[in-house]
Amino acid sequence: MSRPLPRRRFLGLAGGAGALLAAGLTAPRLLARGAPGTGELLRSGLPLPEPFRVPLPVPPVLRPDRTDGADHYMITQRTSTAEILPGVRTPIWGYDGIFPGPTIESRRDRTTVVRHRNELPVPTVVHLHGGHTPADSDGYPTDLVLPVSGWDAGHAGHGMADARARITNGERDYVFPMRQRAATLWYHDHRMDFTGPAVYRGLAGFHLVRDDEEEALGLPSGERELPLMIADRSFDEHGAFAYPSLDRTLRTTPGVESAYVEGVFGDVILVNGAPWPVCEVAAVRYRIRVLNASNARRYDLAMDPPPPGGGGFVQIGGDQGLLDAPRAHDHLPLGPAERYDLVIDFGRYPVGTEVTLVNRLGTGPTAQVMRFVVTRRAADESRVPAKLGEIAPLTREQATTTREFSFRAGTVHGRAGWVIGGEPFSPDVMSASPRLGDVEIWRFVADIHHPVHLHLVGFRILSRGGRPPGPFDGGIKDTVDLNPGEAVEVIARFDGYRGRYVFHCHNAEHEDMAMMANFEVV
Repeated sequence: MSRPLPRRRFLGLAGGAGALLAAGLTAPRLLARGAPGTGELLRSGLPLPEPFRVPLPVPPVLRPDRTDGADHYMITQRTSTAEILPGVRTPIWGYDGIFPGPTIESRRDRTTVVRHRNELPVPTVVHLHGGHTPADSDGYPTDLVLPVSGWDAGHAGHGMADARARITNGERDYVFPMRQRAATLWYHDHRMDFTGPAVYRGLAGFHLVRDDEEEALGLPSGERELPLMIADRSFDEHGAFAYPSLDRTLRTTPGVESAYVEGVFGDVILVNGAPWPVCEVAAVRYRIRVLNASNARRYDLAMDPPPPGGGGFVQIGGDQGLLDAPRAHDHLPLGPAERYDLVIDFGRYPVGTEVTLVNRLGTGPTAQVMRFVVTRRAADESRVPAKLGEIAPLTREQATTTREFSFRAGTVHGRAGWVIGGEPFSPDVMSASPRLGDVEIWRFVADIHHPVHLHLVGFRILSRGGRPPGPFDGGIKDTVDLNPGEAVEVIARFDGYRGRYVFHCHNAEHEDMAMMANFEVV
């Protein structure tokens, strides 16, 4: 599925962290907990802009086309251009032609139907990441929406070879019942073998779920609620997104050039599609929804300067909604696809303070993310109560089964790639078949950095590295960031819907090179 790794690299990766050391590969980007992930930097071919010159954009909220027993939306996936770097036009693939795509806001227990029309030149798949979604709308990687302009079946790759694939021409309705807590979700392309380059070109957007429980808390809202989609990108000399696909048309051959099979790091940090933006804020509390939409890069966010007394990030929620109680942090590690729901009180700073959101895992231009400027005093009636959400407990005693899955480098159809349990992804291979309603413990073991995402269900982290969950492991999650050589246990109840789903590494390059597996709720 990709060109082979150079032998000196592959020998180091194939056996996990121990083999890396044995092979003498001790590069920090591969082994250290403080590494920006597993990947290779792709440098831009044009001068990078000065940071903190572009205002922070906020994606528009999409309004429903009609509202009856459900809320109905229409999104067209199409090519467009955007001024991402000042004075430069960048071709994008966008939901409604923008990057990020429009934000959808849903109510808990009220069905949302999104019709996606594919005017791009390749098939697409839409996955609502974090959605508690029936299988036929979850965005299984071979459930293709073919272009309205037509498609040669010989170019559709493995999707056409999957007998269970649900393939539609031109348009598809995705039905989301939203039987889930308020949370920060996001939607993105999920086409088998080509997720990485499609998301890199712009196919990503927020989907927020709201409910009465959350709204009764008195948290900051309205203009004082900001979604932040953080994503690194590189640009070629003409201003286009630079991505090292083997097939730049994304029609036939999946994978990336051999130097980048570990993952693609960009040298420009975008927030909501803007490079190192600046945001003027009042000296009040803001709710900040943070998403790492990078393909492979990890972040460790901090505020510079920190507020007096520290604890500037007050975490109120995670991937799957509210925590039971707020947690204060001085920094926030963030793997690909993870989300934090935060409150930042800019009233702790004097008016006129410039507060930079920094990335402690970055160097040079990637060490900074964006800047807030505290411009004025204002009234603030918001609060962060000591009690947030109700989270039903899950205990080891409730589990009917424990399963273990290793995430490591391996052989994929005779070539180097990434595998789960020693097996490359195939739609025909089922790795687990939990019964509807059962509670199971899954143990994930990593060779190097792997952010692991489980579709359909949220989970609780039971242990990390044989120890209790860490300070950032609270609440209900759907993605867990594994460090090199680390084992993490998670517990989940497989409820809601029967059907075929996937779990995978959310390093998009690893995912595209077979680090994905099936489970079927029966």
